Amino acid sequence: MVDCISIFSGAGGLDAGAQQAGARIVAAIEIDHDSAETLRQNGIGLEQNVLEIDIRQVDFTQWRQQAPSILIGGPPCQPFSKNGYWVRNDNRLIADDPRNMLGQFLRAVSEMQPSGFLFENVDSILHPTNKSSLDGFLAVAEELGYTCTLFRANALDFGIPQRRRRVFVFGIRGKHAQLPDPRPTHTDPVDHKRNADLPHYEGVGRFILPFAGEAFREPQEDASAGTYFEELLNVPPGKNYIALSSLEHYSGRTFRSGGRFWNFLFKLHPEMPSITIAAQPGPWVGPFHWENRRLRVPEIAAIQTFPEGYRFFGSRRSVQRQIGNAVPTLLGRRMIEHLLNHLS
Repeated sequence: MVDCISIFSGAGGLDAGAQQAGARIVAAIEIDHDSAETLRQNGIGLEQNVLEIDIRQVDFTQWRQQAPSILIGGPPCQPFSKNGYWVRNDNRLIADDPRNMLGQFLRAVSEMQPSGFLFENVDSILHPTNKSSLDGFLAVAEELGYTCTLFRANALDFGIPQRRRRVFVFGIRGKHAQLPDPRPTHTDPVDHKRNADLPHYEGVGRFILPFAGEAFREPQEDASAGTYFEELLNVPPGKNYIALSSLEHYSGRTFRSGGRFWNFLFKLHPEMPSITIAAQPGPWVGPFHWENRRLRVPEIAAIQTFPEGYRFFGSRRSVQRQIGNAVPTLLGRRMIEHLLNHLS
């Protein structure tokens, strides 16, 4: 079994995926109290070894060993710097910038020297204004002795019922050929010629229907007294506010296309994937349930493919943030399985 150190662990979506992939979480490092408690309540970390601490205070040499080991994590990457603020002209790390979370991931790699690592981040890290930061990260990782492979993932392709794009970097210690892309497990029903043998993308229905009963009701789910409830009632499942403009026999308020964010009043359809679960959604940001209510905690957790019964610590707002910021567990499992399959 491969030992795993998790950093920037959050609520443990990636950690739970690592465990499902067969890795042993030796330690999980997370500074946010609610998230750290969530990790503890779900047994993430060997012998409850969750370190609720600023990562800058951690000495990663304590986990340096000859046995196979991996480092996983998705560091906060704001603010991005066009020049890569943590990299000197000679591509060395800068350790004294308090915002330097990409640098802290690289410091962990340098001190721990794992057999491999998995770096996760938002898709916008590939935006032209941020790409140089990622390029700097890759340059330093390679200088540290790792062959890196960049993979842009859509969670839909791996059985998650959610449109969610993320960027992963696979790092393997030593000189190797770059890894092949992880093979998808699902395919787009509209354009499935390349993967005609795979099942189609998952709809949310089978994931969230188990939580439809009264036993799971939450006070926060009721939207009936809100500003846009009448509009929500008329949005068809699988659509957003734009659909109101083309409805027959509808005389209520409509909105100019492009005048709102596309997730405004978005309503789930049970046979279709969800849009991305947000960490801090506004009051009328979807996805809403097709029964015209806000989603319940076990429903958003299920869309993020957390294991059934996974417990979250903190206020309702904190729990939403934890779940929305997490890597979908099944996506984490697929990525870590791919990493483990290619460790020398």
